[in-house]
Amino acid sequence: MANFVKVAETSELPPGERMIVEVDGLFIALFNVNGEIYAIEDICTHDDGPLAEGELYGYEIECPRHGARFDIRDGRVLRFPAVTPITSFEVRVEGEDILINVEDVE
Repeated sequence: MANFVKVAETSELPPGERMIVEVDGLFIALFNVNGEIYAIEDICTHDDGPLAEGELYGYEIECPRHGARFDIRDGRVLRFPAVTPITSFEVRVEGEDILINVEDVE
């Protein structure tokens, strides 16, 4: 069962921007790409580095440490050295509220 929690408001995340939120001790990066909001865990699966500090190329986030790339829409690996996908979260926008499904957050 889904468990959506409010993490931000749309006014805090204009198109082209990103932000980090914390939910139950987990850091989650939010991205606004062309008006769509995406949420991923802010940890590279290659070396536990902070992903949100990297460059965003369309829907691809590049880890600033070793250049691994991931798709922010679903977490899949797009470039080595990472081989394990990152966690992505389902996002809903209700009015001004940005909510993410934290069902699997431990």
